[in-house]
Amino acid sequence: MNHPTRFDAICHLMEEYGADQLIISDPSTIFYLTGRWFSPGERLLVLLISRRGDTMLFNNELFPLPEDVGLPVVWYKDTDDYLSRLAGALDGEVIAVDKTWPARFLLPLMSLYPAARYIVASPIADGARLLKDPSEQVAMHAASNLNDSAMHLLAEEVTDGVTEKQLARRLMEIYAELGCDGPSFTPIVAFGANGADPHHETDDSVIQPGDTVIFDIGCKKDSYSSDMTRTYFFREVPEEASRVYEIVRQANERAIAQARPGNRFSDVDRAARDFITAQGYGPYFTHRTGHGIGIDVHEPEDVSGINDHLLKPGMIFSIEPGIYLPGKFGVRIEDLVLITEHGCEVLNEISKDLTVLPAAE
Repeated sequence: MNHPTRFDAICHLMEEYGADQLIISDPSTIFYLTGRWFSPGERLLVLLISRRGDTMLFNNELFPLPEDVGLPVVWYKDTDDYLSRLAGALDGEVIAVDKTWPARFLLPLMSLYPAARYIVASPIADGARLLKDPSEQVAMHAASNLNDSAMHLLAEEVTDGVTEKQLARRLMEIYAELGCDGPSFTPIVAFGANGADPHHETDDSVIQPGDTVIFDIGCKKDSYSSDMTRTYFFREVPEEASRVYEIVRQANERAIAQARPGNRFSDVDRAARDFITAQGYGPYFTHRTGHGIGIDVHEPEDVSGINDHLLKPGMIFSIEPGIYLPGKFGVRIEDLVLITEHGCEVLNEISKDLTVLPAAE
């Protein structure tokens, strides 16, 4: 199922950036435009789009397609000179090239078609995907609702003697039970001092009383991603960890309050970062405040202090401030927000109140 309005958006941006033709190889962007997933492995896959809206799909014969994919298809074999075929289809002076396209394809093509100027297609492809249309917003809500349910069920599994890996494996079972398509990324389960590493690789650590318990998890549903982080406490709450938790929770809420049309991504970042800094923990907030999300779990744009692009209705991104104290613990709280006409909608409903596990019966 092709999406004509999305092709129209692509062509409009091609006009804006002066691109005559666009080479798209990223399967996520091709899915965004066509509603179909193509998996070429290491072989060439290209959706060629002209500014007029003409399209052509280059696909290897090893990967059969349904009879009608809604696009003209140029088939090739491994032994064919497929790059010469692609070069023969080029007729513009400015060719925008997908940022994910391997150099082993791009460099020979530039030699075969040297007359053109080649530019990065990110402002076009990423720009079109940045504003989620109503059907995408529905899909993002559905994925986040499932992730909320998974977080609730996973928290119930926290008990004496459990390991990080056991909880991560249980999460995969929960996603399957809920009807998710699978995880949107490798989940992070981090106990105590492990949580001081924002990208801790889940291991065999056994939970201990007083540990913070970080769950950074996301699922996919109908090809759209979710992402959420909650930090819990096991059996008891150390004083410093309680104080840090409240600082991160307030930073999250302050950043959400700045997520509205007309503000900038940097305003959202600053709301969280300045508050954490004012509380004396600035050096321990070591990453951007958030990232875009949609079909892929990480999409443009960054929620950072150097991104002054304006927020617009339809954007969806994470807000995930954190404080990480080496050798002690970490705290991160992450929500997804959808920018609306008058503010934002938080896609996650799991409580951010300080919570001690296991829950009292």
